[in-house]
Amino acid sequence: MAFLLGIDTGGTYTDAVILQDETRVIATAKSLTTRHDLAQGIGAAAQAVLDSSGITPDQIAMASLSTTLATNALVEGQGGKVALVFIGFRDGDLEKHGLSAALAGDAVLQLAGGHNHAGVEVAALDTDMIAKWAASVADVTAFAVASQFATRNPSHEIKAAQILREVTGKPVSASHQLSAKLNGPKRALTAVLNARLIGMIDRLIDRAQIGLIDLGISAPMMVVRGDGALISADQAREKPIETILSGPAASIVGARWLTQAQHALVSDIGGTTTDVAVLRDGQPAIDPNGAQVGPYRTMVEAVAMRTTGLGGDSEVHFIAHGLKGGVTLGPRRVLPISLAAKDAPSVVHDALDQQLRNLVPSEFDGRFIRRLDVFGTSGLAPRDQAVMDRVTPQIQPLGHVVKTRLDMKAINRMVSRGMVQISAITPTDASHVLGRVSVWDREAAEKALLLFGRWRTGSGDMLSTDPHHMAQIIIDQLTHQTALALLETAFAEDDDDFDDVPNDVLARHVLTQRGLKQHKGLMKIDIGLNVPVIGLGASAPTYYPAVGDVLGCPMILPEHAGVANAIGAVVGRVTFRASATITAPNEGMFRVHHGTEPANFSSLDAAIAYLREQLTHSAMTDAQNAGAEDIQIAYSEDIKKSTVEGREVFVEGTLTVEAAGRARITD
Repeated sequence: MAFLLGIDTGGTYTDAVILQDETRVIATAKSLTTRHDLAQGIGAAAQAVLDSSGITPDQIAMASLSTTLATNALVEGQGGKVALVFIGFRDGDLEKHGLSAALAGDAVLQLAGGHNHAGVEVAALDTDMIAKWAASVADVTAFAVASQFATRNPSHEIKAAQILREVTGKPVSASHQLSAKLNGPKRALTAVLNARLIGMIDRLIDRAQIGLIDLGISAPMMVVRGDGALISADQAREKPIETILSGPAASIVGARWLTQAQHALVSDIGGTTTDVAVLRDGQPAIDPNGAQVGPYRTMVEAVAMRTTGLGGDSEVHFIAHGLKGGVTLGPRRVLPISLAAKDAPSVVHDALDQQLRNLVPSEFDGRFIRRLDVFGTSGLAPRDQAVMDRVTPQIQPLGHVVKTRLDMKAINRMVSRGMVQISAITPTDASHVLGRVSVWDREAAEKALLLFGRWRTGSGDMLSTDPHHMAQIIIDQLTHQTALALLETAFAEDDDDFDDVPNDVLARHVLTQRGLKQHKGLMKIDIGLNVPVIGLGASAPTYYPAVGDVLGCPMILPEHAGVANAIGAVVGRVTFRASATITAPNEGMFRVHHGTEPANFSSLDAAIAYLREQLTHSAMTDAQNAGAEDIQIAYSEDIKKSTVEGREVFVEGTLTVEAAGRARITD
């Protein structure tokens, strides 16, 4: 008999579950995620689930961690400061695939070098320039390196990474280690995002291991990858980008385990995001184009998941245009007012009471701020630092910190870097006011919603004079935006391409929206989902029944839906895939692009045999290092040939080896 501990660290809650032999749930527990020290929240959740189960720490045979922190960081634009070495590319390549936007002004060294499609060096690498530039770059948490055609020959990336480590001692993210596919700018984007996440995921794993060790749990710890597979903690530190969509992927694995569903949409609502995926024949699809998170399309192999900045803790925004006005939610997560008031009741209530006495509403009403002190304040511009000096670790009204509109821009930059946290109205507060949730301070939420309702619409009327009515407006908007997220996924994954009309346009089209309301005039329009939705997340039972009503489909809310991520964290398998390419630069020559330098062969069979052996060794080694047992190997080949003058000519081939097994557990 083996007891397995699953932990999911989300933006708001840290969930824990204990399973017996991957067959039944013994106990579940939740604790608030403590961003200032993640070990506290992880330790509290683990201790609570141990207490509930009666299991002692030494009985835990394996611990596994899933997390939405990497996903949330990319959606919210957070992470460490990085610098990119961009080798052999054209000037315009920095603008492709959102690479320039992802850098957000961080340093770039663009220089000659790189290779061509055959792996032949195009220009020599200026190593002296790299060393000199590296010494001049300050306040960087990690470096990214991308070289033209590095998947055909990675030698320039390897040399540049070596210099950066020697000169700075900082971590380096090399693009060829993250993907074997072509498309240099997209690989560079993936390397930049990986570098940005290194510090965050390293801290998370450190604090998770410390939290478990403090409880006496010495079992090996695994981390969920974006495709739902398990990897070791050390492997997650090296490639933190692979943990984007870790939490959502774990939720899909958990949903399948909880419901045994074959065909369904799975929608997981957290504090920051709503993640939607499709189950077909009981399996989640892998996105062939790479994981999409927020505005970024990466080369990370992950479940085909659509992530939207919409959750229980999404910030509520007032819509000023139009006679009726209204609200919209997200994409930024904020601290709910009801939770802020629980942490600092006198500060929050005194400020809200004063704001309610003011005759003229302010844009800072019902908004608070606190310093996080997680990432430090190094690298801030003098003006931003002056604003930061006014922010305290204790919650305080935002209006006490912001003196000018430029100050608010500085605050937004610090929010993006995870230095400060804003507290404002959220759907969670609305749920407290409506009596659907009662864990925090309902009275503070009512005051904040009364303040928010004083905003004037285009007609000159207040948006709402009743906090309960204001709360319902917010919940209705959450229902609407959730339905849109599900519709976009359904249109995107449907067998029909709908003449290439964008999915968001289809979801919002007047015919779709009228069809959801079953319009019956001269025209009869009826639209809905043709598969059930599995609703996951702690707040799914609160919000999702209304979503099912709107979409006209069954809404499955399984027992333990609130900890599906933690369940998925322990029922997944260890899986590693290794891929590489064979090309034919000259007739009778077959070039294998794997390892530090290409290798040439005189026959295709010899090249395939060599590459298969190399990939098998690589995948097996990774699986064994992750702690896999009973490893099974699967091979796949994609050989492309063309017919020239009546004879078949080899063009290119890609080989993939997959090694999969059970995670090793201790006695």
